[in-house]
Amino acid sequence: MGQVVRNAIFRACLFLIGLFTSYICVAQNQPLADSLVKILAKQEVDSLRYPLLRRIAASHTDKDSILFYADQLINEASTSLQYRWIYLGYLHKGHGYNRKGDLEKAISAYFMAEKNARKINLSNGIASAFVAIGDVYSINSDHDNSILFYKKATTILRNSNDSITLASALLNTGDEYFNYEELDTALIYFKESGEIFSLKNYELGNAYNLGNVGLVYAKQGKHQLAEENINAATKILEKLNDKYPIAVYDTYMADIYLEKGDFDRALTYAKHSLQIGEEEGLKEQIRDGSLKLSELYGLIENYKNAYKYQSQYIAYRDSINNKKTIQNMADLRTEYEVSQKQIEVDLLEQEKRTQQIVGYAMGAVLLLIIVLALVLYRTGKQRQLTNTLLARQKLTVETQRDQLEGLNNTKDRFFSIISHDLRGPVNAFAGVAELIRYYVKDKAYDELVEVTDHIDQSSSQLSALLDNLLNWAVSQQGEFPYAPEQVNISAMTTELQGVYQNMSSAKDIELTFEVGTDVAAFVDRNSTMTILRNLIGNALKFTESKGFITLSATTEADQTIIKVQDTGVGIPTDKLSTLFQLQEKKSTWGTDGEKGLGLGLQLAFEFATMNKGSIVVESEEGIGTTFTVTLPTA
Repeated sequence: MGQVVRNAIFRACLFLIGLFTSYICVAQNQPLADSLVKILAKQEVDSLRYPLLRRIAASHTDKDSILFYADQLINEASTSLQYRWIYLGYLHKGHGYNRKGDLEKAISAYFMAEKNARKINLSNGIASAFVAIGDVYSINSDHDNSILFYKKATTILRNSNDSITLASALLNTGDEYFNYEELDTALIYFKESGEIFSLKNYELGNAYNLGNVGLVYAKQGKHQLAEENINAATKILEKLNDKYPIAVYDTYMADIYLEKGDFDRALTYAKHSLQIGEEEGLKEQIRDGSLKLSELYGLIENYKNAYKYQSQYIAYRDSINNKKTIQNMADLRTEYEVSQKQIEVDLLEQEKRTQQIVGYAMGAVLLLIIVLALVLYRTGKQRQLTNTLLARQKLTVETQRDQLEGLNNTKDRFFSIISHDLRGPVNAFAGVAELIRYYVKDKAYDELVEVTDHIDQSSSQLSALLDNLLNWAVSQQGEFPYAPEQVNISAMTTELQGVYQNMSSAKDIELTFEVGTDVAAFVDRNSTMTILRNLIGNALKFTESKGFITLSATTEADQTIIKVQDTGVGIPTDKLSTLFQLQEKKSTWGTDGEKGLGLGLQLAFEFATMNKGSIVVESEEGIGTTFTVTLPTA
């Protein structure tokens, strides 16, 4: 019975992953797949071919066709480095090999899916790949590795909005605890997953959850509850025309009726389970159905049939679970972990080389400054000997002129700062307007109450911003004020979140702040706030819908490191060298048509320098950009 139960759980997990690990749940539908193949033959635009190939791979019922279209998606997406589609291609390729029973190739494909999802920080994609990897280890009875990868996935998914995939990961984790005979723990996981499926009104997830709870009840000897749950699950699955788990539950129902003494009905269930396995080409189900029939015929001393099905069971068992496959799968995990460590080592080496280059450059600049200073000193001494009086008079005139020019330039600069910094909060109101239109269109009037709170918050933030900027401009006397103090970075980011949350919601961008409450810096607060506002506003401008922006801050030795990372369009290499220089006709346009003059990044650079810090940028087109600001710690 234990073998039957384990395979029931396997089948539930396997099919759930086929549904939940993609962003759009697409059940197998051969007529749909055939229609999409005809459309694909006439489609030449790459951006339209990718979703077609993905949906064909997800809808097709033929395992070889799934692999064919998954490989085609991988190959076509690789030519233009479309990592999201490459990830989905490998994911469906893994599903195809999983259905064929080729576990070694399946887990290899899933590791490739995780690798490509990680390239674009696709957290839900990484989690989905981990769940699929955990399933393969579960099939191969490697429960330690299975639980390891399920928990990796669950940790990621609890911080995401993908509740369906989270529910499937919880369900699968419960299955593994069931295998370890920890039934109470298994029920805890099933209870949480069942609540999510019910909340989302997801019938298929409810069916698997009911079936697996039934298996736990059976293990506890509660056969009436077990049969009720399994029958409820089977009823839903029959309506959805999902035969795979029905075959598994039939095998177990054979055990229940055998215990009731109804041998004929037990035999009927076992035969039907084997029939589905043979029709669908499911090696594991053929194996388990054959074992059950062998046991049943042995009980009535029909040794001819018992021997026949026992031989068939052994053949399929050995073809699925062999030592070479298990070892190769273990090697794949080892290779994955080694590659992750190597990536970390390479990053550290690159950082070390970068620091060395910066050190050499700073040394060369310092030497050049010393040489120039000596030359200027000697030249100045010579001129001083001959033109002392004239130099004094000229110095007085030039000092007065410089003071006037400085005052005028400072005035112009403050007007630029005010107009630039006001753009962020004003755009926040535009984001609120978008939310209002959306809620009115969907008749979500209850949500409008929350929008009024956002409007009130944005108004307060805008008023505070105006007060800060105007007071700063009035109090300055010919130069930018610099009043360093101990500043709590977490408090600053809380204020920023209120300003930019509406803008990020309007563009459907996930804006997160990862700052500890004890992170502080010794800086001028106003200028530092300007740096962070400009970097976040810049990231929002150049990040497309569904993207991610993260502001993080940590303390290292005597420095506070602040990073603003986005998954935006990236910066061309030829523009990186002049990124922090204000130039004429340097207007750029964001992903939603937002206009900018490049002043924000120049201000960020100058203020970072004024605060005895620095700012650097790393960017890759199509992947994203990371700005790193280094400031003195408190």
